[in-house]
Amino acid sequence: MTTQTTAGREQASSNSAPATQDRRRVLLISGLAGAGRTTALRALEDLGYEAIDNLPLELLPHLVSGIASGDARGPIAIGIDSRSRGFSGEDFLKRIEALKADPLFEIVLMFLDCSDEVLIRRFTETRRRHPLAPDRNVADGIAQERTLMFPVRAVADLVVDTSNRSMAELKRLITERFALDRQPGLAITVMSFSYRMGVPREADLVFDVRFLANPHYVDALQPLDGEAPEVARFIERDPGVAGFMTSLEGLVLPLLPSYEREGKSYLTIAVGCTGGKHRSVYVARKLADALRASGRPIAVLHRDLARELSGRSEQT
Repeated sequence: MTTQTTAGREQASSNSAPATQDRRRVLLISGLAGAGRTTALRALEDLGYEAIDNLPLELLPHLVSGIASGDARGPIAIGIDSRSRGFSGEDFLKRIEALKADPLFEIVLMFLDCSDEVLIRRFTETRRRHPLAPDRNVADGIAQERTLMFPVRAVADLVVDTSNRSMAELKRLITERFALDRQPGLAITVMSFSYRMGVPREADLVFDVRFLANPHYVDALQPLDGEAPEVARFIERDPGVAGFMTSLEGLVLPLLPSYEREGKSYLTIAVGCTGGKHRSVYVARKLADALRASGRPIAVLHRDLARELSGRSEQT
């Protein structure tokens, strides 16, 4: 069992600040070129956000100042990354800190990440040049941009890895996380995944369940997934599963109030097995049910199940 932490947290509101629901949300969308910023902004626009893309960095404080003096109260989404005129990671962070100090706004920074291999394929398929390497190969541009954007990723409130996500899946995640009727508080996602496809980059906590008996080697169970009752009964016969689930729930549940006190808005718990089809799906579902009993809304995402089945994502 391993634990992984993601740096970056949203500054907690002071006692003198307006209530969260009275503050205007400003969602800053940043990340790597080709990771899905345009798709994210379009999804947010569909949700009712006022979306502005490619804003020059020096105009950010003027735009927010103008928002504060206006009558509109709706949320706003702003796309800023290395392609924005005058972009500097350090300058961007200073401006974010200044914005977060303003009690009129709820500032959320989302960073879209993606593996080098997938980014190279996307640029190759679309025949686009990387914005930081117009006269060099794509890999050089990606490497330069990773270095430039590293400080921004390190402090992001939410990191979303789009390497193994279709654009439809990214839109669904945006809807789950940023729908205007979502209640304030810690948003929790429990995700199953396949170690063959890599550990999710956005995961805050990672648990490895490959020690459990594997239904893959039972002919009748191999075509099924961890949501099937037959698979659940097989896994539950493993003498180690009951004790593990008790320990897992006992570890995670007490952490949630601490995350909330520290001002963390998003928590992703990833559960992995070899194929992301049986054991991780079963454990993710059981853990989500236990966390849901605490009264918190829980999103369940089976990241790699869609590669063999139809895929399932749920928000309750």
